[in-house]
Amino acid sequence: MTAQDVDTARQDTARQSTARQDTARHYRRPGWFTRNLFNRSVMLSTGIGLSLWGSRVLEVRGRTSGEIRRIPVNLLDLDGQQYLVSARGHGQWVRNVRAAGGELSLVLGRRRTGYQAVELTDAAKVPVLRAYLAKWKAEVGVFFDGVGPDSTDEELARIAPRHPAFVLTRR
Repeated sequence: MTAQDVDTARQDTARQSTARQDTARHYRRPGWFTRNLFNRSVMLSTGIGLSLWGSRVLEVRGRTSGEIRRIPVNLLDLDGQQYLVSARGHGQWVRNVRAAGGELSLVLGRRRTGYQAVELTDAAKVPVLRAYLAKWKAEVGVFFDGVGPDSTDEELARIAPRHPAFVLTRR
């Protein structure tokens, strides 16, 4: 291997490392409208038992405070399984679910259901992301870099690392 080959390999490794870090950090923070109006209205309607296209209120213990954190999420039913997908990336609720060992609750009205969440591998996310986008692309499509339900498996696999997804099992 020549010195140039070694230098090229180092540059490739550095680029891959940076890409992994960017992927791990990927998160699109909600704007004022989403935080203060949209999420609150979805939580209010879900709290009284009206699910908007599968919406639920996710309850998970905060990894730093230990307090219960609540956020509206879209619950995806696919082939007899239930999934949560983070359209915005590696946000606070994802980090809290990981820190809680996957223990979470989903609330609809007065009904609270406990789940154990297991994070999917990137390869396993492809059909889940396709179904998620088929159902909620109008709401969340902007977070998927132009990839939609009709995109190829390769395109979905490309964005999979930026969108954590969990399969849920009732506790």
